[in-house]
Amino acid sequence: MTATIGALGVVYGDIGTSPLYALKEAAKAATHHGGGALTNEAILGVVSLIFWALILIISFKYAMLIMRADNRGEGGIVSLLALLHARNAQPGTWRAKLLIIGLIGAALLYGDGAITPAISVLSAVEGLKVDAPTLAPAVVPITVVILIGVFLMQRKGTGFIGGIFGPFMLVWFLVLALLGIHGIAKNPDVLWALSPTYAVTFLLSQNFHISFAILGAAFLAVTGGEAMYADMGHFGRTPIRLAWFTIALPALVLNYFGQAALLLSDRGALENPFYQLAPDWAHYPLVAFATLATVIASQAIITGVFSLTQQAIQLGFLPRMHIQHTASDEKGQIYVPLINWMLAAATLGAVIGFGTSDALAGAYGIAVSLLMAITTLLAALVALQWGYPPVVVIAVNGFFFAIDCIFFAANFAKLFEGGWFPLLIAAVIAFLMLTWRSGVKLVEAARGALRQPEEDLIETAVSRCHARLPGTAVFLASAANGVPLALTQFVKHNHVLHQRVLLVTVLIAEAPRIPDEDRAEVIEVIEGITRVILHFGFMQYPVILEGLQLACAQGKLPGIDLSNITYYIGRETIIPSEKIAGMWVWRETVFAFLQRNAERTAAFFGVPTKQVVEFGTEIEI
Repeated sequence: MTATIGALGVVYGDIGTSPLYALKEAAKAATHHGGGALTNEAILGVVSLIFWALILIISFKYAMLIMRADNRGEGGIVSLLALLHARNAQPGTWRAKLLIIGLIGAALLYGDGAITPAISVLSAVEGLKVDAPTLAPAVVPITVVILIGVFLMQRKGTGFIGGIFGPFMLVWFLVLALLGIHGIAKNPDVLWALSPTYAVTFLLSQNFHISFAILGAAFLAVTGGEAMYADMGHFGRTPIRLAWFTIALPALVLNYFGQAALLLSDRGALENPFYQLAPDWAHYPLVAFATLATVIASQAIITGVFSLTQQAIQLGFLPRMHIQHTASDEKGQIYVPLINWMLAAATLGAVIGFGTSDALAGAYGIAVSLLMAITTLLAALVALQWGYPPVVVIAVNGFFFAIDCIFFAANFAKLFEGGWFPLLIAAVIAFLMLTWRSGVKLVEAARGALRQPEEDLIETAVSRCHARLPGTAVFLASAANGVPLALTQFVKHNHVLHQRVLLVTVLIAEAPRIPDEDRAEVIEVIEGITRVILHFGFMQYPVILEGLQLACAQGKLPGIDLSNITYYIGRETIIPSEKIAGMWVWRETVFAFLQRNAERTAAFFGVPTKQVVEFGTEIEI
């Protein structure tokens, strides 16, 4: 039960605040493109469309189908890529193409992360205009102040606030339901729209471009649904489904139908049907309550972007960044300063640039609809990989993929109304991801050409070293074979070796977590030289010191005092070159810039700073 209530705050914060703007935008689309008259058929058609979008896309596709494609309990686009083994795909293969598609899908989440806080908080604060139209000029400044507070709050961690997210959103969904029941009671005829015939008949009766505009606006009701799959590892499949079918879905349906019932009776409520559902005395308290709910929705998406960034870094899709753990007892609580402030700049730019939730509605939906289509495609390939009958997979996933494509096409029509904004963010992130991934491969190939084989190290240790220094040295190695470049440099300049040498490599698995008993793999090269391979899952933070402590505790590295060893780490300078085949030089220059500004190796892997010695190496790519 605790997990179910917790899921309400994290998983359903975004979709739970959609009633603030979704039906309003869909009804306005029908009015604007339909000649200015909001008919009963339009109202019933729009609310029927929203209802069946919730049933088909969220209830059937995500809750019942997509959530089956888990990677040992974890969900999300990165988990799908790991299941398909696309990370190490050879260039030109179909898996390599999947990697590009998957990285574009991951990048789309950053675009979504910039728009969601903007439209959610802005639509809540706009409730002030219902009773006090003179406050309209204050809406944007108030929204900016609230959002700045949200982003400033990130560095403090969200452990305490997270504890109240679930109960607060439970009350929020209860309020949604009560407001909806209040509206339905005044005009129960709205319940006829539960039949899909109203949605289908209404869409077919409109011109093609009008139907697409309405579909694009109605899609706003399901944005946020992808969090069900992305956050599956935090709460589990059953609590997320239980929270949806018993609390979130009924409350959302009741509220949407309540708003539609109000519009059937009062066309003047179109400007803000959500707030007009409430009695006049409750408007200002509801504005405050809705604002808090949208802050929670914003917090959930920001935390999701942090988590995605960490996974992308672990799997080699983004450069290393400073990641700060904000809770000692909970490793899922992280703060990524660079991403936080880049997201803040994009979100505040959206609020100031677009100005109203109506204008932002044009920017919202296009990234999410494309992400949903990519998720459906990758999930189908996972199902085929797991041995499900191709006929069944093509029929079921093909049906939902067709729906996703229709919604994407409808949202794509809003490209020049603001849809370019999240797509631009996604394009930049995808370009950086692909550039970083390609650059890392080029650097590893260059390292491989410079790296000595183990046989040379053995010969050096046996016959060429003038002396063996007392103590233990740890050399970090990017590969689990050959000689680390830092060790080659050390021997070249000093002609000595330590009595005990550990060659430590960190490998990130395509599983979310690796158990402690499988963390450290120890291989004796020769007496005094040991290769240690530390295995981490992509949801785990790779702290080398913790891995070595675990190996010592398990008896795999006897006789080593970890407080009295020296870590030797190579610091590489990347030099772009036209002479070496690879990327265009300008992309190599971008990669070199990213590499130069990445988090230092020692800091990222948690190596004690007072025990670190760095060796510089120039690598041409």
